[in-house]
Order: sequence, then C-alpha cells, then structure tokens
Amino acid sequence: MTTQETTQDSRPKNGFDRYFKITERGSSIKQEIRGGAATFFTMAYIVVLNPLIIGTVPDADGRILGIPQVAAVTCLVAAVMTIMMGVVGKYPFAIATGLGLNVFVTFSVASQMSWADAMGLVVLEGLVIAFLVLVGLRTLIFNAIPMQLKMAISVGIGLFIALIGLVDAGFVRRIPDAAGTTVPLQLGPSGQLQGWPTVVFVFGLLLTAVLVVRKTRGAILLGIVVTTVLAIAAEALFDIGPSFVSPEESNPKGWSLNVPSLPDQVIDLPDLSLLGDFSLFGGFARVGVVAALLLVFTLMLADFFDTMGTVVGVGKEADLLDEEGRLPGADRVLLVDSLAAVAGGAASASSNTTYIESAAGVGDGARTGLASVVTGALFLVALAFTPLITIVPFEAASPALVIVGFLLLTQIRNIDFDDYAIAIPAFLTIVLMPFTYSITNGIGAGFVSYAILKATQGKAREVSPLLWVIAVLFLVYFAIDPIERALVG
Repeated sequence: MTTQETTQDSRPKNGFDRYFKITERGSSIKQEIRGGAATFFTMAYIVVLNPLIIGTVPDADGRILGIPQVAAVTCLVAAVMTIMMGVVGKYPFAIATGLGLNVFVTFSVASQMSWADAMGLVVLEGLVIAFLVLVGLRTLIFNAIPMQLKMAISVGIGLFIALIGLVDAGFVRRIPDAAGTTVPLQLGPSGQLQGWPTVVFVFGLLLTAVLVVRKTRGAILLGIVVTTVLAIAAEALFDIGPSFVSPEESNPKGWSLNVPSLPDQVIDLPDLSLLGDFSLFGGFARVGVVAALLLVFTLMLADFFDTMGTVVGVGKEADLLDEEGRLPGADRVLLVDSLAAVAGGAASASSNTTYIESAAGVGDGARTGLASVVTGALFLVALAFTPLITIVPFEAASPALVIVGFLLLTQIRNIDFDDYAIAIPAFLTIVLMPFTYSITNGIGAGFVSYAILKATQGKAREVSPLLWVIAVLFLVYFAIDPIERALVG
C-alpha cells in the first residue's frame, strides 16, 4: 500500500466519523457498538446494586427511598450522563452511580440527616468540582502527576477491578468473623470452590481468556453473552436460587446478586418521583456548617481522584494518552464527570462518576465517544426494561473484569523499580487499591509517599507545588476522623 493510500484510509469518511474521530483512532462503528455494549453489560449491575444500597436504608428521619424508585433514577442519570460523555467528552468512558461513594452517602451522610439533605451535599460536591474544572485547576492537577505514578494507578486499578470481579462472582469470599481466623479472604464459601454459579464463572473466565488470546472480535461481549446463556440453563436445570435468602438463612452455593432466569414481567414503567428531591443547604442546618463542609470535602476528594484514576487507567489501556501521560481534551471529560455528580445528587441516585468498567469496552475495541453513546442508549432501554437487567448475573459479567484487570496489570513493566523513590510510592498505590477496596486510598498513599521520599532525598523541587498541595490534602483526607472530632467536639 502506498503512502497516499494509507493517508486516504486514515481520513474521516464523513462528518459523523470526523466528529467522533472513529477512523483517526483506528476504530470502526462496529467496534464502538461492541465496546459500548460490553461496557454496559459489565456495569449494568449498578441498576440492581445501587437500589439495594440506597433504596433500603432509612435516613435519620426513618425515610426509605425504595428500590423501584432508586433503580429508575439510577438508569436515567447513567443514560443521560454517559451519552453526554460520548457527545461532549468524545471518549469511551461510561458514567453511573459510584460504588463506595453511594455507601458513604448512605451510612455516613444520610444517617445524620434526611435523604434530601444528604443528596443536597452531593449536589454541592459536584458543583465545587465543576468550578475547579472551569477554572482549569482539575486539569492542572491531572497533568501534574508524574508519568510513573500514572502507570502505577493503572496497574493498581487492574488488580482492584480483578478483585472486584472475583469477589462479585463469589470465587473469592470474606471469611465470617465467627470462623476464628485472622485471614480475611478465602477461596469459595469454605476454602473450596462449590456450586454451579462458580462453574459458570470459571467457564466464563476460561472462555473469555481463550477468545482474547485468539484475538476474537467482540471477545469480552461474546464471553458475557455465552456465559449468561449457560447461567440461565444452569438455573433452569438445577433451581439454584440466590445466595441471600433472608437474614436468618443463606445459600452459599447460590447466585451472588441476581438469579439468571427470564423475568415474569419484561417491561415496567419507571417511577421517577425522586427527581429533584434534594435540599441544597439542608444538611448544614442538621449537622452544622463545619461537619457539613467536612462531609462535602470527603465526598469531593474521593470523587475527584476516583475519576482521575479511572481516566488514566482506561485511557492508557486504550492508548489515548500522549507521551506525558495526558489525555487530550481531558477538561471536557472532567467537566461532564463533575456535572454527573450534580445530576446524581439532584436525582437521589447518589454521586455519579466515570466507571472503571469502561475498560471492558476498551478491551473490546472501543476508542471513541460513540461507544459511550451506545452504552447510554442501552441504559435508556434498561429504564423501560429494568426486569431484563436481572438476566445477567455477576458470575457471567465478572470474568470480563478479571481479564480487563490483567490487561491493565501489564503496564507494570513500564515502572522503573530500580528507582526506589518512585518504586515505593508506585507499590503503595498498586497494593492499597485492592487491599483497601478504594482507588482513592491507593492514589493518596502514592502521592503522600512520593512527596515525602523526594523531600528526604533533597529533591523537593522535583515535586510540583500543586502535587505538594494535593499531598497535604490527602493527609487531611486520611486524618478526617480525628480532625472532625477535634473541630466538632
């Protein structure tokens, strides 16, 4: 092929292609559709899981939001903001309610005030981050991170997402406190693999690995679909049931979250009554200005760096970062992500953020915002067909997370482990993400240790002033409990 022919092949085919940069990034419409669908199926669990967290726990006044209501707004906000990410951000990043953030809102915020007050603080947190984006500070912070630490963030996310997949599938489980052991995790329900759901997960993991090794197109999505079919067949043949039956009864050999059987009702009208049910400053009246500000600060810091870690990790995997580890047009991505936090609070779905599961779509070929439009469109479909979401169990979707975790982990070869001043912070970043089940904790430990080690070497000037500020903020983040106790009394 001549140089002229190669240049012509790389030219956009039409305005649609030019807008999304499909050809420019070496992708195709088919790849983007596959990738967008793969991302949706790996994160669709949030439609089931978020209502179980937010919709079932009473606030300080005893009010419960309700599972159907939370499921509806979870779908709606994820759909709208993911489509916005595709159209405005132009990258294959999907958005939905942030796990960890919703737990914090439920058990640390709503327990002190009403749900409307708690969601108002979420809206404030998103507005503050949006302001930081508009003045350019959030992008400056993103670009101030050394490339080696960005690599470590990607690797840590790889281990984290793999652990999420293994735990969600029940392959790795927590050991009950009553077991009389200090070991926190074990293989299966009793140190051994048991039950048909585990068989389904192992099958899906091996199938997806084979498809990836053979470079099969649509490997991840194909793995999810085939494994889901097997899960439905297993449930129909053996009547396995869920792992959680009641507070008094459990089924350790059952399905982790939802039972993969065809639902009785396919279409259900969404209940969107929670839209706009928030009080912007109500939380300040309930717990006081200082306590409310500390809650907003904690939410903001966790949301801020969870997103940064996800963007770096997924962007690196998709080969979208430049030579310095920067994402071109990152300000657009960060602005949409900030507005997603506002939208999540305003809809009582909790803070929405960019999802690490976007890596599943990237692993299946997604490179542009068109994939996000596809993912968002599927969330819109899910809004009307919420019962169908329960068809795909964790055991069928989790193999994709494990394989994607491996792909992210391969970037560890780019870290210079001979330089301990960067290797130790990188190590802390990598291990603390899965060990503490938090992207933010890993990033914080890496930043703080990097700044301290550079200072002890007499190289404090190699750390940008902005990174020093971030390191100090993370020290406050880690010490938030004693600080709050000291200020509030």
